[in-house]
Amino acid sequence: MKLQRSGFLAAGIAMTAALALSACGSDNETPAGGSDASAASGNCVAGSLTAQGSTAQKNAMDEWIKAYQGQCSGSQINYQGTGSGAGIEAFIGGTADFAGSDSALKEEEQPKADAKCVGGAALNLPMVIGPIAVVYNVDGVDNLQLDASTLAKIYSGKITKWNDPAIASQNTGAKLPDVAIQAVHRSGDSGTTDNFTKYLSKTAEADWTFGNNKSWKAPGGVAATGSDGVAAKVKSTVGTLAYVELSFAENSDLKKAKIKNGAGEYTELTGESAGKTIAGAKIVGEGNNLAMSIDYATKEAGAYPIVLVTYEIACSKGSPKAKEIQSFLKYTSSTAGQQELAELGYAPLPETVRGKVETAVASIS
Repeated sequence: MKLQRSGFLAAGIAMTAALALSACGSDNETPAGGSDASAASGNCVAGSLTAQGSTAQKNAMDEWIKAYQGQCSGSQINYQGTGSGAGIEAFIGGTADFAGSDSALKEEEQPKADAKCVGGAALNLPMVIGPIAVVYNVDGVDNLQLDASTLAKIYSGKITKWNDPAIASQNTGAKLPDVAIQAVHRSGDSGTTDNFTKYLSKTAEADWTFGNNKSWKAPGGVAATGSDGVAAKVKSTVGTLAYVELSFAENSDLKKAKIKNGAGEYTELTGESAGKTIAGAKIVGEGNNLAMSIDYATKEAGAYPIVLVTYEIACSKGSPKAKEIQSFLKYTSSTAGQQELAELGYAPLPETVRGKVETAVASIS
């Protein structure tokens, strides 16, 4: 299934320029006239890697793996989109060389993950910015606008019809049908769910009493497996509403709602609007552990507030596949690797973050 390119590409590239992405370090130099993928060739380490986790980054991983393996003879990387929770469990259980997670390791997970890293610790390495789209399938309704309180009430079962006054008041002139809302959420542990419910708990506290978690805690709704399953459910079912990463929303040509931010603006999801929220995120981890804190209630003008960061969970030291992991992640964190993302419905890491990730990856041993 071919990924669509949209205005997000131009916006993502514009954001990249605005954030002054620099050239790769000496280990990631791209020969003049070469392709972006050629940045991988100077880092090649033959060998195999097995990884799993976040479905949010699956499209990014597929593209990166294709480019990296094409440049690095003898390399073999297998990434399965099993969900963030499953990925962390596999890393802790020793069946994944590294894991992808849309949330940094939790306090209770960190020591278990550290135990797999002889003489080192498990790092949270932000690698993929995946804006979360609120998508819907309602006949005759375009340019839907929603605020956090309304989303919270829909997902907690307090708003059940598309023509509810709370929705109608934000969409003057829209012909909202008198039909039930099918609110779709992820089944199983999901970092996307964790980030979406973080957004609700931070911005609609009075209406969302379920906190944030990788597993869905609110009653009711319709469950679907993985980001692709969520997108397929909305695509095929009239009356649905869901949260899913932008790359999957665009791949399935789904309608995306404008979301009201902390500045009171209903904001369209673009690379630029997502980038404004990420630019205000703070790194809360220490040293090369780069866990981030996102301000979902950002008052930055033009910011789209529902975004997630996918981390690669990898050992700083002690992994028997350290050289192979470092080689691949050097490519994904390089300027060339990050520029690949703009075409896939993601946003490149801001240079201030990308440089720190690159430094952390260089320290893996």
